[in-house]
Amino acid sequence: MKKYFLETYGCQMNKAESDSLELILQKRGWEPCTLDSQADLIIINTCSVRQTAEDRIWGRIGYFKKLKQSHSFKLVIIGCMAQRVKEELYTTCKGTVDLVLGTLEKNNILEYLEGLPESGSEPGAYTFQEYHSDGTSFKTFVPIMHGCNNFCSYCIVPYVRGREVSRKAEEVLHEITFLEDHNVREITLLGQNVNSYRGMYQGREISFPELLDLICSHINSIGWVRFLSSHPKDFSSELIDTIASHPQICRHIHLPVQHGSDRILSLMNRRYTASHYLDIVSEIKEKIPGVSLTTDILIGFPGETEEDLEATLDLMNKVRFIDAYTYYYNPREGTKACTMADSLSLDTKLKRLEKVIALQHRITAEEKEKKVGQIKRVLVESVSKKDKTEMLGRTEGDEMVVFPEKYDTIGKFIDVKLLSCNGNTYKGVRV
Repeated sequence: MKKYFLETYGCQMNKAESDSLELILQKRGWEPCTLDSQADLIIINTCSVRQTAEDRIWGRIGYFKKLKQSHSFKLVIIGCMAQRVKEELYTTCKGTVDLVLGTLEKNNILEYLEGLPESGSEPGAYTFQEYHSDGTSFKTFVPIMHGCNNFCSYCIVPYVRGREVSRKAEEVLHEITFLEDHNVREITLLGQNVNSYRGMYQGREISFPELLDLICSHINSIGWVRFLSSHPKDFSSELIDTIASHPQICRHIHLPVQHGSDRILSLMNRRYTASHYLDIVSEIKEKIPGVSLTTDILIGFPGETEEDLEATLDLMNKVRFIDAYTYYYNPREGTKACTMADSLSLDTKLKRLEKVIALQHRITAEEKEKKVGQIKRVLVESVSKKDKTEMLGRTEGDEMVVFPEKYDTIGKFIDVKLLSCNGNTYKGVRV
């Protein structure tokens, strides 16, 4: 049997696409293996959002170049980096990389893989089709759209994933039925900006809130619905009302703010102000009590001042995110921000980022402590790595909890009382 080895880097969309690719590979007679040295085919699904992600891929290609000296296999590079630097990959990795397929090349990848040309022959445009997500897990991703129309000045995504294309609602519902039949209990709807979903349903165009309504009326055994990611400029009152009206939609919203300075937000082309963002948060908290809010924060954007940093810290104190994904700016070739004068040193960026991280750690600890003593519904995920007599689960607010329980509860919903919190993980007991 032909064996493959697949590595995935980057966002949840890449993970979802890799799951789909694996499912079809296996249906076509390919067997997964855990050791790259045993594979006939090695696929790297790449990310281009940050330079560090691409640097890691170059390192992996160097590793596989050495592996080819002792083991015969085909190396295929797919994903965002493959889209961005396709020619460079073919030129600099001749003899190592056999095929490069970007995000805009999706149909018939498997048919092409089964007839790979000799190393160095560049193919025409091949792309792989949309396939059902892998239903072997009780949690999975469901892409509802691809691409992005926002063109934030720092972001490479629109250039490597193309413009927004929404899937038909019937296709999404059909996939969800498939997942329910395979015992999935939690789905996460994916898109670069799910709020701008505009798909067709029974001959008419529907919005993201309307899609959520359809999904919630359609599901039976799926208990939780999540979605990623949201853009504040499109987070409407209708969407907030829809979330509030459906208990299946998790009370956890990831709403990337990126910055707290209106001047920097404008330079980023985010198309909202800090006060607009705070108004959205206020409405969310009013209509969805107990909601858990997380965000993305980008520090060190070209032209950022200490005053801009203070505006971000002030916004964080007002919103009190339960968690934040924080990072410092590094230029991505092809974006508008890459042409802006970047006068901030790496040391300055890192020091400012440290302030943001320190504040977020304090807020996270304070907000988590407030929930000690509460009873939360938890989806049991796995055995705890630290204590094999305990299970690890997550609340609908995406908070980790460990508690004594039997192995056969994995994939089930149970109620747990939060007894204490250590770092990012609660200690609990079943009630």
